[in-house]
Amino acid sequence: MNAIFKRELRAYFNAPLGYVLIAVAYFFTNYYYFTYNLYGNTTDFSTLYSMLFSVVLFLVPVLTMRLLSEEKRSKTDQLLLTAPVSRAGIVLGKYFAAVVVYLLAISGTLVDAVITSFVAPVDWPSVIGNFLGIALLGLALIAVCLFLSSLTESQVIAAVMGFAVSLFLVLVDAISYVVSGAFWKTLFSYLSFSARYEPFTLGVVDLPGAVFFLSVSALFLVFSIMTLERRRWM
Repeated sequence: MNAIFKRELRAYFNAPLGYVLIAVAYFFTNYYYFTYNLYGNTTDFSTLYSMLFSVVLFLVPVLTMRLLSEEKRSKTDQLLLTAPVSRAGIVLGKYFAAVVVYLLAISGTLVDAVITSFVAPVDWPSVIGNFLGIALLGLALIAVCLFLSSLTESQVIAAVMGFAVSLFLVLVDAISYVVSGAFWKTLFSYLSFSARYEPFTLGVVDLPGAVFFLSVSALFLVFSIMTLERRRWM
């Protein structure tokens, strides 16, 4: 797993992708920081983290689109599958490489908080709660999009499927209001990433929300491992 992790992490920064993703995340972070904190003259970072929710939904599919689809397109997946590394090691190595890049991308929020702390008091428990929430959101989305990347050899298709899932996650709250039947309303409300994320934007470390995001991450990592295992016998 360690070799796969290092290989994938280098791949992000041997090409422009890693730098571009981090730059885009920093751009939106600092735009919202200027708009809501500096211009609004407040040290409350809740709005900034809340606005980053939509940004993360569209950055993660780009971050993950090449992880497994590129291996399949270039036929190097067969080399991986016959290498002395487990299927879980392959998936986890790629997953953690994407997680590291993602955490670097959202670290701009902490940089802004530190800068603000030099001129005004910052509610650090609230900042940490918000950062934990957006980190957990990213962990879950990366696992979902990694699985989608394992289903195709096209990076574009993997990205489009990731965007479609992201759009569904944005709209699922609205769907829960228009469907009839208590079961469907409960189901769509339960699947809502934004509803799970919202308590974190208030600085609350929501345990059920954390368990939900970690469970989604684990579930889709298992799906990715199963997809690789099935490919081995094809």
